[in-house]
Amino acid sequence: MDDDATLLRRHTEGDPDAFGELVLRHRDRLWAVALRTLGDREEAADALQDALLSAFRAAGGYRGDAQVTTWLHRIVVNACIDRTRRRASRPTVPLDERTDSVPDPRDDTATVDLRHELLAALASLPVDQAAALVLVDVEGHSVQEAALMLEVPIGTVKSRCARGRTRLAVTLGHLRTPRNPTSPPAVQPPQPADQTIPEEEAQAP
Repeated sequence: MDDDATLLRRHTEGDPDAFGELVLRHRDRLWAVALRTLGDREEAADALQDALLSAFRAAGGYRGDAQVTTWLHRIVVNACIDRTRRRASRPTVPLDERTDSVPDPRDDTATVDLRHELLAALASLPVDQAAALVLVDVEGHSVQEAALMLEVPIGTVKSRCARGRTRLAVTLGHLRTPRNPTSPPAVQPPQPADQTIPEEEAQAP
């Protein structure tokens, strides 16, 4: 069985079946990322379709500096961010909601804006860190499950999550600003995990 990189290379060389094989191999995981990130089945399906079309067209630009699965996950995350921006004026659910239900119409504009800001911050991270955080912190997979999906050691996932959370804590630090006592409490940005950085990740961006 060809590995992911080989399938992608076959696709770029004109093999009409290679990309379909790659999609079948990872579609369930990518669908789960889109659904957990957006919290709406219809939006998630559209985002996944957008992402797969983007991956199909952009395959020639894949440089091999990250796992194909990581590359695909990042494209899905970006598609979700684009969807969120397009529906910014509509209600949604909080980022950390673990549900497949239709968004609650009672959610307010502040929640929509916060979700937009969090997703935009995720998009600013290096590809490896963003993919790890989406799987662990957004989708709710264990570190062990994320390691299997990304085909990297468990320690590498922990390292990427720790680095990503540190960057997000800086990017979203303004969310710590105290509000008026009558206002809802501010949402705290992700905190850096107390993790030992594996030696192989010590020089990672």
